[in-house]
Amino acid sequence: MNNSWIKRKKTDQIFVGDVGVGGDHPISVQSMTNTNTADVQATVNQIEQLQAAGADIVRVSVPDNDCAKAFKKIKGSVSIPLVADIHFDYKIALLVADSADCLRINPGNIGKEEKVKEIIQAAVNNNIPIRIGVNAGSLEKDLQKKYGEPNSDALVESALRHVDILDKYDFSNFKLSLKASNVQMTVESYRKISELLDQPLHLGITESGSYRAGSVKSSIGIGMLLSEGIGDTVRVSLASDPVDEVKIGWDILKSLNLRSRGIRIVACPSCSRQNFNVIEVVNELETRFEGISEDLEVAIIGCYVNGPGESKAADVGLTGGPSNLLYVDGLPSKKISNEKLVDTIEEQVKEQLQKKNAVEIIVKG
Repeated sequence: MNNSWIKRKKTDQIFVGDVGVGGDHPISVQSMTNTNTADVQATVNQIEQLQAAGADIVRVSVPDNDCAKAFKKIKGSVSIPLVADIHFDYKIALLVADSADCLRINPGNIGKEEKVKEIIQAAVNNNIPIRIGVNAGSLEKDLQKKYGEPNSDALVESALRHVDILDKYDFSNFKLSLKASNVQMTVESYRKISELLDQPLHLGITESGSYRAGSVKSSIGIGMLLSEGIGDTVRVSLASDPVDEVKIGWDILKSLNLRSRGIRIVACPSCSRQNFNVIEVVNELETRFEGISEDLEVAIIGCYVNGPGESKAADVGLTGGPSNLLYVDGLPSKKISNEKLVDTIEEQVKEQLQKKNAVEIIVKG
């Protein structure tokens, strides 16, 4: 979706599988599995759930040799690009480089330059990118001593230190993340690194917390950066079902008009003027629209104060009143009784989607 008020910084582009990151490519949405990677079927099932929810890329933790073997089987069973998440043991990265679409390493725990050099060579041999993931909670010991406590300068210095290693071996196929659980520190870190480098940036607030608190923190931090044109791919980190991370990631992008996916419901918060139970209707419609990926806007407004204006601006709109009024393509269509609200809206949305699909087929044909 084109957005006139956000001017994205045009970064260098890389490819994670067939998903472009940076350049003119859309901002992608990521998540990470939380299954035991050694349990191949459980991990495949979760990856498929994430893909169905709208994930463009999925990261999988690979902590040991058994998981490395499982990762290869998992990769052969799914179609979405997979990032292998490597910590501590660089040899694991070497084992999965021939099947991963990207290698994620943490500079704070990989160790000596020689180990990073071998990972670089494996990435070159398999034509895959590397993600340098710097976290406030796992900074190098000398940086911890230098700065006393994590801050944006420490995160940036850690990132640049390892970018220098990649540059030394003429490797430019990489992206960066500089994450903290503190929103301000994270935002400052990305702002600073964005001024210094043109590599694509992976955004996120790490360890952001529970579903509600983490969604708020992530929306604020990621949203601030995206609104400034910073960021090429996002991962919302929640202590919740990973599918929730994908949904919130998409909600952030949709709120900023950066990408569109699924039914967008505009709804009033409801008050004593409402002529039907707005919250009940919206919740039921969200459940029924869960599996729809096509873009459409639906307005559900409980009264005539803002109802007509919002309904006229939507593809399908409902304005509450003595006789609830359905709008289609900005025009009044028919009156609906309270008992038939949800079913009628659902039917009209499906009809609108069929019309859109038919038009697309004619245009493409």
